[in-house]
Amino acid sequence: MPMQLSAQTLARWAMCLLAAALLQACAGSEKVKPTSLQTNPLQIAVRQVWKSSMGPSLSRLEIRAVDSHIFAASEKGIVLGINAETGLESWRANVASPLSAGVGSDGKYVAVVSQENYVIVLASGKELWRQKLNAVTLTAPLVAGSRVFVMTANRTVYAFDALSGRKLWQQQRPSDSLILGQASVLMAVGDTLVTGQSGRLVALNPLNGSVRWDAGVAVGRGVNEVERLVDLVTGVSRHADNVCLRAFQTAVACVDVQAGRTLWSKPASGSTGITGNADTIFGTESDGKVVAWRRSDGERLWSVDRLRFRDLSTPLWVGQSVAVGDFEGYIHLLSTKDGSLMSRIATDGSPIVGSPVLVGDTLVVVTQRGGIFGFRPE
Repeated sequence: MPMQLSAQTLARWAMCLLAAALLQACAGSEKVKPTSLQTNPLQIAVRQVWKSSMGPSLSRLEIRAVDSHIFAASEKGIVLGINAETGLESWRANVASPLSAGVGSDGKYVAVVSQENYVIVLASGKELWRQKLNAVTLTAPLVAGSRVFVMTANRTVYAFDALSGRKLWQQQRPSDSLILGQASVLMAVGDTLVTGQSGRLVALNPLNGSVRWDAGVAVGRGVNEVERLVDLVTGVSRHADNVCLRAFQTAVACVDVQAGRTLWSKPASGSTGITGNADTIFGTESDGKVVAWRRSDGERLWSVDRLRFRDLSTPLWVGQSVAVGDFEGYIHLLSTKDGSLMSRIATDGSPIVGSPVLVGDTLVVVTQRGGIFGFRPE
């Protein structure tokens, strides 16, 4: 009799296979020398205004900015709230469990997910509840409308009452046999819950989980499962009803979330999210190129390679510049007009993880060592 495997086991096996494939690919490019840094032109004067620390962090443990505060978490389970203007901690908690995903917050409730597959919710640094999930979770929870939404790696979406932890609904759609080992898309657009499901953007009714619309973003192509893998990655740029995003190593695209249709999709080879303004979106490719596309139709506006092979983070649009971190802990500020270097900021020498965030006029970044830095223009 054939051995029966649970969906969770299959998902873990799939992610292990993908991790092995990616490690092999990385090993093959290990000898590539990162581009040397050019002289800092200091066209933008930036100073460090505060620093905090929480212990080693993972790239998928995103900072969450709400009003004047940020919420962050370390791999070992430290969760904290910080006033982004002053750098002072509002609270710090230890959930006593290594974390796999976070942080989600609406300013009142803060949600993370443990490596033991528990969603854990806190308020003012005090744990309110934790609930067991059916699979590993890599995408940060979404907290909105007094509810906590969680999407596991096997694409099961849960809705919980934020105060009590009562499960309100659960919905699972068919997923690919191979699952990408990084965070996907989970966001609110008006009264709609928008999720990444393989190469599709799927909108759900947050009250019951029913599907409102389903828009294809990218289709996997290749001769094996790894090459055909396609999934949407966290880090999107929204302007009104226009949401632009990336499909892992396949494409960048923009979707009209009011009509539920894809406006355009262009080939692109990258694994991090994108950023943008009303006219332009920006992203980093796997080889370290930084690219700008026109938001209306996806036409490529410029591409620069001065940061090639520097293992770049998801970028962040900051006024006249685009901020992007690298593996040595530098934040590079590039011109939105042509990608030229405007300034460079140093942190603690370890890689920038996740995406930088802007709170008021304070740029906040987290490093792999767990340093949290606040920078402000002079």
